Amino acid sequence: MADLSRRALLRGVGGTGVTGALAAMTGCGVPPAYVAAADRGGPDRSARDHRLVFANWPLYIDVDDHDKQRRPTLDAFQRRTGISVTYTEEINDNDEFFGKVSPALMNHQSTGRDLIVISDWMCARFVRLGWVQEMNRAAQPHVAKYLDPLLRTPHFDPGRRHSVPWQSGITGIAYNRRKLGREIKHTSDLWKADLRGRVTLLSGLDEAFALLMQGNGADITRWTADDFYRMTDQIRGLVHKGHIRRFTGNDYIKDLDSGDVLAAQAYSGDVIQLQADNPDIEFVVPQEGAELWAESLMIPNLADHKRDAERLIDYYYEPAVAAELAAWVNYVCPVPAARDVLASSKDKERAALAEDPLIFPDDAMRGRLAIARDITSKERTEFAKEWNAIVGL
Repeated sequence: MADLSRRALLRGVGGTGVTGALAAMTGCGVPPAYVAAADRGGPDRSARDHRLVFANWPLYIDVDDHDKQRRPTLDAFQRRTGISVTYTEEINDNDEFFGKVSPALMNHQSTGRDLIVISDWMCARFVRLGWVQEMNRAAQPHVAKYLDPLLRTPHFDPGRRHSVPWQSGITGIAYNRRKLGREIKHTSDLWKADLRGRVTLLSGLDEAFALLMQGNGADITRWTADDFYRMTDQIRGLVHKGHIRRFTGNDYIKDLDSGDVLAAQAYSGDVIQLQADNPDIEFVVPQEGAELWAESLMIPNLADHKRDAERLIDYYYEPAVAAELAAWVNYVCPVPAARDVLASSKDKERAALAEDPLIFPDDAMRGRLAIARDITSKERTEFAKEWNAIVGL
């Protein structure tokens, strides 16, 4: 099981860190950057060249406890299929990776990667620009059967034709119940007087906006500009009053653990790790709802081994394999059927994971989760400017 949250590493800040040229290109959808469907595929070498290149985030796959160079589920795939996988942990930031591969993709060249994992808000850009290939779902029966219904129809990729969640998670609220001395059930509970100067919010636009709009009653599956500006007016006022201590990346973990902060906008996967050392920390999906997000597998244009990549994706949707991965990374598992696999384990610690709602949300929690409509290219420049002025970026 992971002993360090992957999200504690450097992350992007809502798409605002790209260079001016790239931001202009993605924000405006410059025609030369778009790749038509007919130009996305290339000769597939899978039948004669049994290998693929898989780029992922650090600490985002199971690792052998005794040999950190071994990745049990990936090793098992290679033994079963004879496909050699070059696995790289090169994605530390969505924007940084975008900058690394965009010159090749916009110029109709191969990236040298067959499979990548990026956050869904960044996936939306790749889909919009035509930089990833549609998958052959007929070759992925486990994905078709076991993908969580809540994750099947994101706004940016209806039917998940171009993307498949690697892992999922919830952006909600973490708080120290013992030190605060009360429960938090609503997002508005963060704005009560006893939390003045003791609450933090996430600094990234894409990471922060949905939960805050949900707190005001917005339907994030079809939110509007009015919903956005109602939220930013509210947050601006709270900043001026000194109610919000600061805007953070993943360093909110340290603030919560030390007690400097009593409540924080937080990721479910981080809180599982934090609770192991500090049982006073609780995670809540507010009554108004919370955002369900994913980081997803995609096959870039002109990938040399598309069929092999599709095969690996489908392998990770076998419930037994998904259970192994979930037991190590501790994020929301996109394969609900993996719950029964863990529940039947003779290992008590593994069996207990099946009952953890931050890995397998129960029905009540699932009813309050929603995938946010992504920020469109037309909206992004204006909304990022508004948000960054409040955050101080």
